[in-house]
Amino acid sequence: MARRKKPALENITIASYAAEGKSIAHLEDGKVLFVENAIPGDVVNVRVTKNKKSWAEGKITQLLQPSPARVTPFCEHFGVCGGCKWQMLPYPQQTIYKQQQVLDQLQRIGKIELPQIEPISGSPLDQFYRNKLEFTFSKNRYFTQDEIVALNGEDFPIEPAVGFHAPGLFDKVVNIHKCYLQAEPTNLLLNTVRNYAEAHGLEYYDFRNHTGWLRNMIVRVARTGEILVNLVIQRDDIKERNAIMDHILANVPGITSLHYTINPKVNDTIYDLDVQCYYGKGYIEETLEDFRFKISPKSFFQTNTYQGENLYKITREFAGLTGTETLYDLYCGTGSIGIFCSNKASKIIGIEVVEDAIIDARENAKMNNLEHCQFYCGDVADICTDEFFSEHGRPDVIITDPPRAGMNEKLVRQLLKMRAPKVVYVSCNPATQARDLQLLDEAYKVTRVRPVDMFPHTHHIENVVLLELK
Repeated sequence: MARRKKPALENITIASYAAEGKSIAHLEDGKVLFVENAIPGDVVNVRVTKNKKSWAEGKITQLLQPSPARVTPFCEHFGVCGGCKWQMLPYPQQTIYKQQQVLDQLQRIGKIELPQIEPISGSPLDQFYRNKLEFTFSKNRYFTQDEIVALNGEDFPIEPAVGFHAPGLFDKVVNIHKCYLQAEPTNLLLNTVRNYAEAHGLEYYDFRNHTGWLRNMIVRVARTGEILVNLVIQRDDIKERNAIMDHILANVPGITSLHYTINPKVNDTIYDLDVQCYYGKGYIEETLEDFRFKISPKSFFQTNTYQGENLYKITREFAGLTGTETLYDLYCGTGSIGIFCSNKASKIIGIEVVEDAIIDARENAKMNNLEHCQFYCGDVADICTDEFFSEHGRPDVIITDPPRAGMNEKLVRQLLKMRAPKVVYVSCNPATQARDLQLLDEAYKVTRVRPVDMFPHTHHIENVVLLELK
């Protein structure tokens, strides 16, 4: 039986921005149409990919008339690699839509009383702003639709690639030659390793058959000038490994910490593996204001250092610390927020479930000579008992910075029990934040809201909210 063709819509005018990188058009039958990679003012033809009673989703098949707001994307890989999807939109306009997204989600999902949202804090850099990137080696290069058409039915050639996973494809990688996300020497490093691998016949990883040698390369660039590289290989081969590591050191200046990790597993995560230091002190250092932080190959650190500093300044301002408070830093990670606020509090209590992160947090506190910062590993609801409060004091201020999934309901209930006068909620997902704020509304009132853009040219947005006890 032939597949039914999905419906096509012609001459559709994009009316407004929705969220998560999608825009909205209104159809004659009253339906709302969500369109990817479109911006308000575009006139497009659309292929419908999902069709419901009151709404539909679709993808652009032809841009008939570009919006006056459109600009030419600066990256040759735009529209293919899946990153930086908003390059066709001027950065100031991106921040307007991101602020709108925060307001819409807090109102629609949270359904709570809100103050006027403060102006979004835009990133000082909208190119080369990331301090961490991960490249993937794959035996199978991703082919664009135009390349597939050009093959005219012939079999796909097997070509290796190093770059980023193609959207929605676990085994195909877009071959990247220049990326605008991270400053040099990242692109030099990427092409140096690619050229060496091709010249020496080094096999890239095959994600279907789990064979091949080169798997991933993780690069961290600090504004202190220090650079960390971790090359992930499928198995150890001392001769080949030493040769490529020495080639990197000889041809890419500035690397201060070079590592390798052997990963024979099916998945790419390295957090349960040992990372071996090949050259340097084994970590790099980064700064936020006058504080120094140790970043090892598996450490978590805010990916945009300059804007991370602004995010922490806003968080500290919302906390309203005077120097006498006991501050609880939940989901503290490597302790960066608590340490950043340490000059304004009498005691910092950091809690995090990841043991490696707590080890880093304690080392970071020691590096900054902070004796009033204490870090504990475990679940917040298990740690924050009456006995713990008797020993360490109840919180005057709580800062919580959960992952994208937000706080689980158990933790929200624990916060309601703790009844700290102030809670500062830092979120990388305003939708789950709005859900949690609705639960916290039982005892807290939202008094300040400010979005912070950490990732220009993407639809991601952070948001900082101050809650005060009613």
